[in-house]
Amino acid sequence: MAYVDLSQDAAAISRIFVTLGLAAADEPVHATALAGGVSSGIYRIDLCSGSYCLKQALPRLKVAKEWNVPVERVFAEIDWLQAAGRIAPGHVPRVLGQDDASKCFVMEFLGPEYHNWKSEMLAGHIDVAVARDVGDVLGRIHAATADDAALASRFATDANFYAIRLEPYLVETARVHPALSDTLLATVARTADTRRVLVHGDVSPKNIMIGPNGPVLLDAECAWFGDPAFDLAFCLNHFLLKAAHMPQRIADLMASYRAFGDAYWPHVHWEPRAALEARVATLLPCLTLARVDGKSPVEYLGEPQREEVRRVAVVLLQDTPVTLEGIAAHWAGEFEA
Repeated sequence: MAYVDLSQDAAAISRIFVTLGLAAADEPVHATALAGGVSSGIYRIDLCSGSYCLKQALPRLKVAKEWNVPVERVFAEIDWLQAAGRIAPGHVPRVLGQDDASKCFVMEFLGPEYHNWKSEMLAGHIDVAVARDVGDVLGRIHAATADDAALASRFATDANFYAIRLEPYLVETARVHPALSDTLLATVARTADTRRVLVHGDVSPKNIMIGPNGPVLLDAECAWFGDPAFDLAFCLNHFLLKAAHMPQRIADLMASYRAFGDAYWPHVHWEPRAALEARVATLLPCLTLARVDGKSPVEYLGEPQREEVRRVAVVLLQDTPVTLEGIAAHWAGEFEA
């Protein structure tokens, strides 16, 4: 069946909600496109029965460089949300139904009592406790899924993860920096070959809402049974990038960086902490460089900041072996106001 773009088909949206039993056949459906994200169409749907969130996977991501990805990734996202919801109820949105034909699903709508973590951070509201809570929730999910053969089979989404994460971030950066290609591609190979826990794949502040009961993780379309180091490095990277953007808040951001890890590490039982931390520490500067020279550069860095991030990330990539604390200390030394 041909892909149906729900942004151009209000009747299709209505049919989905009627089929799911959330709307009457003759009920008007009010759909409002929501901002944020580059990989999906996201809509607030207002009905007599309440407000809902509808998410549809896009075949081509909304970035400058060409980036095409399989829309079937939506099913892995649904599966991740349901699996994580059983482990950490209240920390992921509830899935209310799905429509296989249009590659979309309906989940609960998070109201005005929820605030986006990225928006809060960029507004200067750096709450170390939030970072600690996110680290704890992520650690719980990883620990509960570690070395689970059934989950490993269900989330054998290696091709999707490569297309959505490894290729556009690290392989693309290797093309831009041929002198670092061996290091970047070796990190890609190691990450792809490590399968230990259920990975979210996009643990970014933009995908985390902070509500009355703590963080709620969204956007798990990169879900994969793989290397926990990716989730850790992906999130830690955002403290570094925001420190480059807001050097006047570097103390709080580095405290958040450390608090995230302090809450996560006690959950690690499936392998020695030192082994996992070493993978995180070598992956982290690769991802930092990828967020200025990969297919999904962060939008809030100006060109002088991008150049500084690039310079420091290259130094860290070439300075091996490296530790997470060493990265934090080096970063603070480079970017302190």
